[in-house]
Amino acid sequence: MKFTIFNFGEELQEGLEMMGFEEATPIQQQAIPIIQNNIDLIACAQTGTGKTAAFVLPILDKLTKKKSNNKVNTIIIA
Repeated sequence: MKFTIFNFGEELQEGLEMMGFEEATPIQQQAIPIIQNNIDLIACAQTGTGKTAAFVLPILDKLTKKKSNNKVNTIIIA
Protein backbone atom coordinates (compact mmCIF):
# COMPACT_ATOMS: atom_id res chain seq x y z
CA MET A 1 0.00 0.00 0.00
CA LYS A 2 1.43 3.37 -1.01
CA PHE A 3 1.63 6.26 1.46
CA THR A 4 -0.48 8.36 -0.93
CA ILE A 5 -3.55 6.37 0.16
CA PHE A 6 -3.48 8.15 3.55
CA ASN A 7 -4.09 11.61 2.01
CA PHE A 8 -1.31 13.26 3.99
CA GLY A 9 -0.79 16.96 3.45
CA GLU A 10 1.39 18.10 0.58
CA GLU A 11 4.40 18.94 2.77
CA LEU A 12 4.42 15.60 4.58
CA GLN A 13 3.92 13.63 1.37
CA GLU A 14 6.76 15.54 -0.27
CA GLY A 15 9.02 14.74 2.70
CA LEU A 16 8.17 11.05 2.48
CA GLU A 17 8.95 11.02 -1.23
CA MET A 18 12.26 12.86 -0.70
CA MET A 19 13.30 10.22 1.85
CA GLY A 20 12.32 7.43 -0.53
CA PHE A 21 9.37 6.13 1.50
CA GLU A 22 6.78 4.74 -0.90
CA GLU A 23 5.22 1.62 0.63
CA ALA A 24 3.71 1.47 4.12
CA THR A 25 4.60 -1.49 6.32
CA PRO A 26 1.83 -3.71 7.73
CA ILE A 27 1.82 -1.93 11.12
CA GLN A 28 1.59 1.43 9.34
CA GLN A 29 -1.23 0.22 7.09
CA GLN A 30 -3.22 -0.83 10.13
CA ALA A 31 -2.38 1.98 12.57
CA ILE A 32 -2.40 5.14 10.45
CA PRO A 33 -6.12 5.06 9.51
CA ILE A 34 -7.08 4.43 13.13
CA ILE A 35 -5.00 7.37 14.36
CA GLN A 36 -6.33 9.59 11.55
CA ASN A 37 -9.83 8.86 12.86
CA ASN A 38 -8.80 10.11 16.34
CA ILE A 39 -9.14 6.67 17.90
CA ASP A 40 -6.76 5.71 20.71
CA LEU A 41 -4.42 2.91 19.82
CA ILE A 42 -2.07 0.45 21.48
CA ALA A 43 0.07 -1.44 18.98
CA CYS A 44 2.81 -4.02 19.20
CA ALA A 45 5.22 -5.08 16.46
CA GLN A 46 8.82 -6.20 16.09
CA THR A 47 11.70 -3.75 16.06
CA GLY A 48 12.30 -2.28 12.61
CA THR A 49 8.73 -2.61 11.35
CA GLY A 50 7.95 1.12 11.28
CA LYS A 51 6.01 1.59 14.53
CA THR A 52 7.40 5.06 15.15
CA ALA A 53 6.35 6.31 11.72
CA ALA A 54 2.99 4.60 12.20
CA PHE A 55 2.08 6.98 15.00
CA VAL A 56 4.24 10.02 14.17
CA LEU A 57 3.14 10.51 10.56
CA PRO A 58 -0.58 11.04 11.27
CA ILE A 59 0.30 13.28 14.22
CA LEU A 60 2.61 15.43 12.07
CA ASP A 61 -0.06 15.54 9.38
CA LYS A 62 -2.66 16.75 11.86
CA LEU A 63 -0.30 19.40 13.25
CA THR A 64 0.58 20.77 9.80
CA LYS A 65 -3.05 20.94 8.66
CA LYS A 66 -4.49 22.71 11.71
CA LYS A 67 -3.67 25.98 13.33
CA SER A 68 -2.42 25.83 16.88
CA ASN A 69 -5.11 26.08 19.52
CA ASN A 70 -2.75 25.59 22.48
CA LYS A 71 -4.52 22.37 23.48
CA VAL A 72 -2.90 19.01 24.02
CA ASN A 73 -3.78 16.77 21.11
CA THR A 74 -1.30 13.93 21.52
CA ILE A 75 0.25 12.03 24.40
CA ILE A 76 2.91 9.42 23.70
CA ILE A 77 3.84 7.03 26.49
CA ALA A 78 6.93 4.95 25.88
